[in-house]
Amino acid sequence: MTGSFDAVAGLLAGGGVVVLSGAGLSTDSGIPDYRGPSGVARRHTPMTLQAFTGDAVARRRYWARSHLGWRTIAGATPNGGHVAVARLQRGGLVDAVITQNVDGLHTAAGSAPVVELHGRLDEVVCLDCGNRVGRQEVDRRLREANPGFAAAVAAVNPDGDVDLADAQVAGFRPVACGRCRTGMLKPDVVFFGETVPAARVATCFDLVERARVMLVLGSSLTVLSGRRFVIRAAKRDIPVVIVNQGPTRGDGYAALRVDAPLGVVLPALADRLVVAGDALVGGAAACG
Repeated sequence: MTGSFDAVAGLLAGGGVVVLSGAGLSTDSGIPDYRGPSGVARRHTPMTLQAFTGDAVARRRYWARSHLGWRTIAGATPNGGHVAVARLQRGGLVDAVITQNVDGLHTAAGSAPVVELHGRLDEVVCLDCGNRVGRQEVDRRLREANPGFAAAVAAVNPDGDVDLADAQVAGFRPVACGRCRTGMLKPDVVFFGETVPAARVATCFDLVERARVMLVLGSSLTVLSGRRFVIRAAKRDIPVVIVNQGPTRGDGYAALRVDAPLGVVLPALADRLVVAGDALVGGAAACG
């Protein structure tokens, strides 16, 4: 890894970096991905917006699974990779973070700005009146509506739900909006097949086009939702650096590729490029 690491460090040292992160960055926080070394195989069809809004049984199943899975997401804390990205950002090397993750761990680590492409699990929106509320409040109400609801959880999926048998969710009671009293609540995340808000996508394209380097962290780039930004960078002759364990669908666009654990590579990059007080090594810039 040494040669590739040195080349990546040299390229990032000039700053102007936009990060695109995926589920592989959060595995060290206890949240598995689907396709990486710690990935878990999904045994049920991902929830679609059409099923969620049109099928009360599917909606109840989703909320039961998500109610249990949320406990793992809520208890997760930023790992060394998230912290290293925040250090690089405070040091002036990283201009912005685009994340495909819905766990909020980049923000918790201190990164800003962060564009959460697929939304956040810790925010809930009413599809009828538009009211937004924190997930903790909804979690409290779900606990009150379903006293004693629990099940053995083998694994939590990256999108924050778990696999449960139909019999386990048959008696689960979702809750309605606390403001309008009847509205349908939905975690403020992009469901499978749902369109990412156009304004959010435009913001991401703008960040990519203004970047000097694009750094992809922990994403297989299997889904076009994230891969399109890599394609755009390559078309603009913006170097793409990919750090991921295993191949990705963006490897053909990469100027540099490091196949190694993010928990090793990112702290080492931050140590190499940022000194105490987050002043940049080499004098490219300084942040007090």
